[in-house]
Amino acid sequence: MSSKMFEDIPVDVSVVYEGERIRRKQMYVEFGGPKVPHKFELVRARKMEEVEDGKITIIGPDIKDLEEGGSYPLGILVEVAGEQVEEELEGVIERRIHEFCNYIEGFMHLNQRYDIWLRLSKKSFQKGLNSFEFIGKVLIRLFKSEMPFIEKIQVTFITDPEKVKEMYEEALKVYEARDARARGLKDEEVDTFYGCTLCQSFAPTHVCVITPQRFSNCGAISWFDARAAARVDPKGPIFPIPKGECLDPVKGEYDGVNKVVKEKSLGAIERVWLYTAFGYPHTSCGCFEAATFYMPEVDGFGIVHRGFKGETPNGLRFVDVADATAGGRQVDGFHGISFEYMRSPKFLQADGGWHRVVWAPKEVLERVWDFIPEDVRDKIATEEDVSNVEELREFLMEKGHPIVERWKEAGLLAEEKPEEAKPEEALELAPAALPAGVAVPGVAAFGGVRITLENAAIFIRRLTVKAPERG
Repeated sequence: MSSKMFEDIPVDVSVVYEGERIRRKQMYVEFGGPKVPHKFELVRARKMEEVEDGKITIIGPDIKDLEEGGSYPLGILVEVAGEQVEEELEGVIERRIHEFCNYIEGFMHLNQRYDIWLRLSKKSFQKGLNSFEFIGKVLIRLFKSEMPFIEKIQVTFITDPEKVKEMYEEALKVYEARDARARGLKDEEVDTFYGCTLCQSFAPTHVCVITPQRFSNCGAISWFDARAAARVDPKGPIFPIPKGECLDPVKGEYDGVNKVVKEKSLGAIERVWLYTAFGYPHTSCGCFEAATFYMPEVDGFGIVHRGFKGETPNGLRFVDVADATAGGRQVDGFHGISFEYMRSPKFLQADGGWHRVVWAPKEVLERVWDFIPEDVRDKIATEEDVSNVEELREFLMEKGHPIVERWKEAGLLAEEKPEEAKPEEALELAPAALPAGVAVPGVAAFGGVRITLENAAIFIRRLTVKAPERG
């Protein structure tokens, strides 16, 4: 990247700014994010005559026309043309918007597609970064420099709320059509998977493994997209992974994947199981569309997506789940995923798939409804059905969710409630009743009395603890 390449840009442009975080107190304005319902970024492949190379268009107020501290809708449309440009490359080119925006000093870009979140710092605004014209110039120059197969490119920024909303709906249709093209091919039918390290600036040990039946965590890159990208940009962040010998077809372990992931993570991650959230789960970056989280209270999984603003039954918010699983770590029970992976037959294959999912926001279920097995669709609770773990447990039992059978098989569910003890049969724990030093796990000691029970199942309908009368 030449130092003269961005002489007319009022702030620095360099890879050193990747990973820069702009907190609310530091920001001048933000675009998209959780407060804004309509936002998107979209790349479309066009014919050569349909693109005016270098053109930058702004529809709606420019940055300098916006009120400081505000959150605004934004659409970014990048149109590209070239002899080697094809539809299969749209998603790959689109994903690089994230990387190139983050090269700009004081300009933060998070997520992808319909989930983008951008912030401009006060410092960079004061330096003169007050127009999308500058951002457009940076994107155009970086795209043509880093992806030379792009011969012509034009960029449009949309901030007019009604226009963003209109184009947002169109963008969703394009994303769905792309995803649908990739369905049908099975992991067993190919010899090569693909890897992506685009997010390593935010998650240094994360390597996304992309297979026909497991999209990238961000949901933006399918196996076909990755194949096309590796072909036209062999030195880019997307590369082939010879899958090698299948070590475990249920958990999804391949020796070729292990070898490449270990190399690309600099030895931090040695094994990956692609179809489970336990053991050696696939790592997560921070751009995943949703995440699964294990709830031991019910031995099942919840799913929460980035757009969900409430709390899960166990009191977690999306940000809590994201913090637990992001950063390129392998954390048992936590798993960053894409919506398209939820539509895959390989979804949590080793863990029971959808039959192990017990809770998800209503919006999540609606988006993947046709891909959820019919026998469990109406047995998965949403935020409209339950608000805590106890209500969730009751809901699952009432609906006859398959997880209840797991409870029975594991001896975690009493077939019959024990009869209530008669008053004269009640056990009174008094200081002198038992020898000191006995303990009950999870129950506080009273008057020096502790009880230890091993290999015992205890069912308590009501426990009353009274302080001994003073003489």
